Amino acid sequence: MEALKKSLWVFHINTGGCNGCDIEIIAALTPRYDTERFGIKLVGSPRHADVLLVTGPVTRKMKSKLLRVYKQTPDPKVVMVVGNCGSTKGVFHHHYHVVGPVDKIIPVDVYVPGCPPRPEAIIYGVAKAWEKLEGEA
Repeated sequence: MEALKKSLWVFHINTGGCNGCDIEIIAALTPRYDTERFGIKLVGSPRHADVLLVTGPVTRKMKSKLLRVYKQTPDPKVVMVVGNCGSTKGVFHHHYHVVGPVDKIIPVDVYVPGCPPRPEAIIYGVAKAWEKLEGEA
């Protein structure tokens, strides 16, 4: 668990949102905020991740994929929901294809509210996820 104190690898999955939160996540990775200097890195596989970062409400087609990605992420892991849509279904609350917010499908540890949340809020949420992981270590 010593590795968790040096870096935090994040896997991002969009479960059906408008991509507003995704743009803010990318903004957090740019040189202005430079999250990599803190050891926070976006990875391409859930098998390498410590944090599962979810955006958007869960659609009918994405439910099984979200469950599969959750199972592929090794323990200890933290699930972080970014944006109002993942927390409450947001503007998609009456849509027929939306099966629920993320916490109805998988357990959620950290919520970052906003539509979309600012990069500073996302970085703060990742810091909270880091604290949770270090507490489990």
